[in-house]
Amino acid sequence: MDTAMVIGGTRFIGRHTVSELLEHDYEVTIFNRGNHENPFADDDRVTHVEGDRTDDGDLASAAHAVDPDVVIDCVAYKPREVRMACRVFSDADAYVYISSGDAYGREEIPKREGVTPMRECTDEQAKDDSDETYGNRKAEGDRAVFAAAEDGVNAMSVRPCIVYGPHDYSERLDFWISRVNEYDRIVIPGDGTNVWHRAYVEDVAAALRIVAEEGEAGEVYNVGDQRLVTLEEMVDLVADCLDTSVEVVHASERELSIGDLSGEDYILYRDYPHVLDTNKLASLGWESTPLEDAMQRAVDDHLDSDRDGSEHDPGRENEERVLGVLDTL
Repeated sequence: MDTAMVIGGTRFIGRHTVSELLEHDYEVTIFNRGNHENPFADDDRVTHVEGDRTDDGDLASAAHAVDPDVVIDCVAYKPREVRMACRVFSDADAYVYISSGDAYGREEIPKREGVTPMRECTDEQAKDDSDETYGNRKAEGDRAVFAAAEDGVNAMSVRPCIVYGPHDYSERLDFWISRVNEYDRIVIPGDGTNVWHRAYVEDVAAALRIVAEEGEAGEVYNVGDQRLVTLEEMVDLVADCLDTSVEVVHASERELSIGDLSGEDYILYRDYPHVLDTNKLASLGWESTPLEDAMQRAVDDHLDSDRDGSEHDPGRENEERVLGVLDTL
């Protein structure tokens, strides 16, 4: 039986990755600090090694104790962490780093691996922890993977776009599910045709395993739903999954301003389309879950959880002001 170490492994992408590996007969070790509940605590196929991945000694000790065939790194947020992991796991059959679609440094449709330029990353940005430098740090992590591959390490990167699905603690999609579930009319910025590529979490987990097994050293692979939908189409999918209907009200920036709102106040909305080319990953045999099935699982999990996405709420009272004015036009 092949062995795999998942750095992270108990919350969202890592949790689904552990399940994916178990389904494909891997023996799995989770390496993390143990700060979150371990959903695999009672599974004798999963071992937990406690440690801090930012502590080089902890990482090296875990590598020595486990000696995994495959390493999937879910929680590398700074370039030095990727460089260290590539050194520590240099003898592994595969090291797969989770990068991000935010690593791309130019707006174009679609964004392609090795074609669309990556973000630059200064020394200062590489050490930062803010959201503003996330894409820069992920891009520099990719460069660390490329450099390690040149030195003979079988290191690869997977770049997801916005990830959604069961156990998503970011609650980005939960906001929209809650809106559709609670109200008959909801506001959508713009004309509803905004496209922000999303990736179903189980498909991301499958991509990580497939890249570990079939990918090439020094390569990066985009992952996202193979069928894209607009923001309004996403809302309609959610409504179908809830067996309800909802009236979508489009609001321009000028109309949103009536309620002291702007498009930027709405999660999963962006002006310029964000689309990743997934053909390279598909060439390895990867396929995405049918969108209706993926959304149904996400909605069912939302209903079974206490997540409501309220941290992303622009304020229903503000929206009501916008709706009130639009009703008079």
